[in-house]
Amino acid sequence: MRPRPVRRKQERGRPASYPLQMKNKRFFIYAVVGLLLAALFYLQFRTWRHFDWKVFLAETPRGTALLHILGGIACTWIAYGMRAVRWKIFLRPVKRTTAASLVAPTIIGFTGISLLGRLGEMIRPYLISRKMQLSFSSQLAVWTVERIFDFGGFAILLISAIFFSQSVARLKYYSRFRKGGLLLIAFVAVLGIVAWIISAKGELVAAWLERGLPGSATGLRHKLAARVREFRGGLNTIHGLSELVQLIAVSVAMWYVIALAYHEVMLSYGLPLQGVHVPECFLLIFASMLGSLVQLPGVGGGSQLATISTLQHVFDVPAELAASCGILLWAVTFMSVIPLGLTLAHRERLSLRKLSKESQVEEGTQQSVLSVQPSEE
Repeated sequence: MRPRPVRRKQERGRPASYPLQMKNKRFFIYAVVGLLLAALFYLQFRTWRHFDWKVFLAETPRGTALLHILGGIACTWIAYGMRAVRWKIFLRPVKRTTAASLVAPTIIGFTGISLLGRLGEMIRPYLISRKMQLSFSSQLAVWTVERIFDFGGFAILLISAIFFSQSVARLKYYSRFRKGGLLLIAFVAVLGIVAWIISAKGELVAAWLERGLPGSATGLRHKLAARVREFRGGLNTIHGLSELVQLIAVSVAMWYVIALAYHEVMLSYGLPLQGVHVPECFLLIFASMLGSLVQLPGVGGGSQLATISTLQHVFDVPAELAASCGILLWAVTFMSVIPLGLTLAHRERLSLRKLSKESQVEEGTQQSVLSVQPSEE
């Protein structure tokens, strides 16, 4: 008898062509992002026709200004520690642990984001699930809810800066900031209502999505339903008012520390940017957030351009100084974690690319499970 050929088992719930589909999708996304960045760079270049590189180099901080840069890096690292504290609060109902034990996975996870972009986002919940011996699905749920606390904590500070800071009120386009602040308040209110509905009736919402939205694809419906179930699972980790207050307080404090990191970078430039106060830094952070939606892994692009443009047009900073400051802000608040993260990963013998692939596989498997989860209500 001829021996039967050995066939590789394909992943449950995934077609054999899944890896190729993922590579094609990734290539398409990078191509679109690259084209958008090229367009942004071209538009910025048109405004920099008389850009003086000698002035740019002269504006770059050096000497005693490095103390402020180190202060900005210290604030950035402290913010990562506060993220670990917040995750510890999320884990409290199911696992008693210390914030110190979550610092390494947090820093390694953000290093993965800095170097790999969106491909590194799942590293942190994946590492925490392994270290704490918890299911990946539970940590994915925490990660989903953490995004809401990030947005809510920052929104509180941004709204306070817009409506209660005299320094922000003196800026150009302040009337537009006020309108944007009102829209942000409305959006946060809607977000809170949606979170309450999902917490109370999340399974009904997921089932409704799976039954079909008009004109929507089946895959999209299952993906949305899976996200709703993830979000509901994360909300279930908040077991009382005390924990909710602690999570809000840590989130607000963390974003204020990040603003201090921005302010330290401003102080490193001396007199030209000493007039920029902490409340105004929230506008720069918001610009950086919007710009980060369009950037390449390890390179950035959108974040720096958005910050530079805000410095030029809102704060009336010369092009050379704005470019120097925008790049330095990105390096201090986004890239400074890399040396520490790589050191920790090397100490624990971890490969970021391998972790990225493993976490993506786990995420895909979890979404498949959630999309067929039976109704409990």
